[in-house]
Amino acid sequence: MTLIDNIVAWYSAHMNYASITALMTVESSFIPFPSEVVIPPAVYVAGNEASSLCATGVYPVDVLLIVLFGTLGAMLGAMINYALSVWLGRPIIYKFADSKLGHLCLLSSEKVKKAEDYFIERGKVSTFVGRFIPGIRQLISIPAGLARMHFGYFLLYTFLGAFIWNCVLALLGYIAHGQMDLINKYSHELSVAILILLGAVVLYFVAKGLFKRFAKKG
Repeated sequence: MTLIDNIVAWYSAHMNYASITALMTVESSFIPFPSEVVIPPAVYVAGNEASSLCATGVYPVDVLLIVLFGTLGAMLGAMINYALSVWLGRPIIYKFADSKLGHLCLLSSEKVKKAEDYFIERGKVSTFVGRFIPGIRQLISIPAGLARMHFGYFLLYTFLGAFIWNCVLALLGYIAHGQMDLINKYSHELSVAILILLGAVVLYFVAKGLFKRFAKKG
């Protein structure tokens, strides 16, 4: 069994709000860990518990709290990346990414550079949009720290992005009935769908603004 398999086995036996928060903190930091094995299984288990507990009149586990604690963990992990980037600076971050320990964390200077270029190209809102992109999701907080992005905006965009993504994962857990092969398959497709939707919304507001500008000139 791999390390992730062992963690998943432990998580299955100790699934609660604290373990959800802890694993989502790890997932959102520089340590590679898939969020797909945290939120969807918890929602699936909560749904089964709700079905059995409702018959006895006991209030079921709150799925919203799973999403909220998962989002809290994601924010904690992102803040770790942000703080380390501010404290260590660009040269040390890149050196760590190319070190043996960095490679064990599946990091490389190329990956950090990719996240930094993405951040520079799209600005502060990339901390929000980046939460939906595999390979960028865990690393987008690093360039935010390197650029010393305003911490308030960083927290806001991180919360919004992580909350929406965790809602997507919760929906996947409900629809896929906890089947990891389906969750892994559709999580990527939903990421693309969300990005297309966000792009459409941005284009709508840009077009609306341009239309108003031309209308005033006319």
